[in-house]
Amino acid sequence: MKILITACLILISTVFFAQTIISGKVVDQKGKPIAGANIYIEGTYDGSSSSETGDFNFETTTTGNQILVVSFLVFETSKTQIDVSNFQNKIIKLKDNVNALDAVVITAGTFEAGGKAKVSVLKALDIVTTAGSAGNIIAALQTLPGTQNVAEDGRLFVRGGEANETQTFVDGVRVAQPYGASAQNLPTRGRFSPFLFDGISFSTGGYSAEYGEALSSVLLLNTKDEADYNKTEISLMTVGLGVGNTQKWKKSALTVNASYINLAPYQYAIKQNVDWNRPFQSLSGETVYRYNFTNGILKVYAAFDSSRFDVNQENINAPQKIRVNLNNNNFYFNTTYKGVFGSNWQINSGISYGYSKNKIKFDLDNVDNDENAAHFKLKLKKNISNRFKMSFGADYFITQFDEDFKPNTGIANAVGYNSAIAAIFTESDIYFSKKLAAKVGLRFSNNSLLEETAIAPRISLAYKMTKNSQFSLAYGDFSQSPNSQYIKYSKFHQFESEKASHYIVNYQFSKTGKTLIAEAYFKSYDNLVKYDTPTIQYNSVFNNSGSGYAKGLDLFWRDGTTFKNLEYWISYSYIDSQRDYKNFPTQATPSFIANNSLSLVAKYWINDWKSQIGFTNSFSTGRPYNNPNETEFMNGKTKAYNNLSFNWAYLLSQQKILYFSVSNVLGTQNVYGYDYAKNPNSNGIYNRTAITPTADRFLFVGFFWTISADKKDNQLKNL
Repeated sequence: MKILITACLILISTVFFAQTIISGKVVDQKGKPIAGANIYIEGTYDGSSSSETGDFNFETTTTGNQILVVSFLVFETSKTQIDVSNFQNKIIKLKDNVNALDAVVITAGTFEAGGKAKVSVLKALDIVTTAGSAGNIIAALQTLPGTQNVAEDGRLFVRGGEANETQTFVDGVRVAQPYGASAQNLPTRGRFSPFLFDGISFSTGGYSAEYGEALSSVLLLNTKDEADYNKTEISLMTVGLGVGNTQKWKKSALTVNASYINLAPYQYAIKQNVDWNRPFQSLSGETVYRYNFTNGILKVYAAFDSSRFDVNQENINAPQKIRVNLNNNNFYFNTTYKGVFGSNWQINSGISYGYSKNKIKFDLDNVDNDENAAHFKLKLKKNISNRFKMSFGADYFITQFDEDFKPNTGIANAVGYNSAIAAIFTESDIYFSKKLAAKVGLRFSNNSLLEETAIAPRISLAYKMTKNSQFSLAYGDFSQSPNSQYIKYSKFHQFESEKASHYIVNYQFSKTGKTLIAEAYFKSYDNLVKYDTPTIQYNSVFNNSGSGYAKGLDLFWRDGTTFKNLEYWISYSYIDSQRDYKNFPTQATPSFIANNSLSLVAKYWINDWKSQIGFTNSFSTGRPYNNPNETEFMNGKTKAYNNLSFNWAYLLSQQKILYFSVSNVLGTQNVYGYDYAKNPNSNGIYNRTAITPTADRFLFVGFFWTISADKKDNQLKNL
């Protein structure tokens, strides 16, 4: 009997506690062994780790079909259904984790700034500490390759494109009027204070299908998701004063700032090349409110400014100076929501509204114009897998522009337009491996004013050659409505969208503290607007027969580690560009393009002086201009442009800063071009006047004080 019982127990233990050997080898996609991988049966403690040769084996009491899990750091976790009784000496291949920090990233045509960027060519601090920028986002970006320094204008000119070919977005929704109002040959500035933004993406071409209505580039400004803490910031400057306050609560925060600018003291101290009746003055303010929900964040952003100036401008075709008196009021508002819902869906939505009103007097003639512009946007994104991410969405642009011209003598004239552009877009990020990725997009838009539709494909590829370097390609088609100077006459003429195609080849090297970017590009333009009169007017005959091209090479090098306390970057651009547009009789290089541009920016911290000093030197070769005394069109060339700027930030205490800056330290007599008389003099010669800076130098002194619980916080980032 005992023998029978013992035999039964042995039989039961054999059935219920039999152990099976699981064995195999873990390798990568190239067959190389992976040591230290974690291998186990899902839902059990049965498992092991791979050896130096990638081999593993362990025992399991499980039976039948099970899930074998294999995981290791920079590789995707593998889950394989196996038959326990028949899994010996098998090969498990792990794929590279495409979300790893060293994975490939699409970079062609894009410069990222801010701490969230994988490769940041600029830091948020750089926007305001670059000598010569004077806290102007646009001026800091003009030290990057691909931009043209058109100092008499002040806006962004990118790779052969005019300033209106760049669109600006705040938190993904458009800003219709991103620059302050100005007059001919008087430079303007960007409207936004840099310290509200923690991320900037500046695309010089080949940008995402998410964005439209820009032939050359897009500038993306992202406001901060979170405020640091409660604080007050006070600024006392030779050109005005400013104050800002941030209040932070458990789930929300509010930042408000305001400033008053008056250039009278500066114009009194520095000799002006312009005859001012009233110097530039402005009153402006911005606010950002943030509320954090469980699964998302709501932001409300608003900005306003009111500015005015009165100046007497020389005109080669008038016996006396022409008085220009300008008053501008501008308001911008947007609200955005970003969050997640459902099964890993992401949503980005937003609404923006911009209003700008100009009242301009040219001697006794009056011009009043106002623009109302709105943008509605919805974008959804889904990570289908680690290797495939899909997004799609729609946006809708509405613009109403009206202008009234009331001459002192003659007939009044009113022009304007109402435009509505509806678009849908889709884009996919495809990661073939950690080294190879693609972004494929398509944008479809309909313009009711122009009565046309457009389909714009976009594609980018990136291949990571080594740990620190990669190679990228990009292609895209882009379209844009002609600017308001033209389409305000749309009731007299039928216009078409202007078009451009971009081709980009990019190489990027990035190592801790060092970045090298080399990019070659080609752009072709079609459907550019032409007219048959010396200036744009209501009775001009317009057509869209213009064309052109731009090709060139951009180089960028940044180094912050080779020399102690020194950070610098060098930008170089070569461009060959010609256009047949406007009233050009033939294809030629436009007057805003210099074939070669070079910028050197350096910042040095002197610990003993508690100071940061900075230098920026901007150089470009001469720009073309048309000399009617010569037979060849646009045959003239200005002398080379050079501007050396200097700044010094001195910490009086941790939260009190004295700041000094001066542009064009060497007093270089720069010439931007020439205005020629419409008719020759008695000797048959067309007289001219030079277009020069409003002043040889810009001098600025300011005192900046931060009041906060964190006694280490200061406004160095705002200077």
